[in-house]
Amino acid sequence: MPVHPLLASRFSPLLFDPEWTVTEEDVDLLLEAARWAPSAGNSQPWAYFVARRDQPEHERVVRHLARSSARWAPTASVLIVTMAHRYVEDTDWAYSDFADYDLGQSVAHLTLQAHAMNLACRQFRAFDLEALTNDLNPGPGWHIVSIIAAGHPAEDRPADRPRRTTEELRTAPWD
Repeated sequence: MPVHPLLASRFSPLLFDPEWTVTEEDVDLLLEAARWAPSAGNSQPWAYFVARRDQPEHERVVRHLARSSARWAPTASVLIVTMAHRYVEDTDWAYSDFADYDLGQSVAHLTLQAHAMNLACRQFRAFDLEALTNDLNPGPGWHIVSIIAAGHPAEDRPADRPRRTTEELRTAPWD
């Protein structure tokens, strides 16, 4: 059985259509997909700051992008700042080993939902984390992890995308 076409055809573009605009309903559907991700103890330790290109929040995010991501990310229809809640309430744990992993699960759900909607996502970490954190001021225990650029791709998926083999996946980290 081959890998599902939704997985095999997904890609992370570096060019987004600057004329195409994501709707509020599109954003709601992306977040609904993210909401259904599995998490440790059903803790759902993720949150998102949504910055649509036609809204004031967009400039709040764009001004903190690194030069490399500032070349392409602002043309995406929406920039979504991802956050993980690393403090585990009702425990004496100072840190959750699962929060970032669970956030990743949620982002994967959002990414596949976007692809099913003929959108594309590119996750990145090329931004000034300290400045963006100071600007957005997430609540106690919340930490910004990455940004997702989402929109309609302005480029076709590359025909050949090299991937490590399954054999490499089984052996790479072991001595």
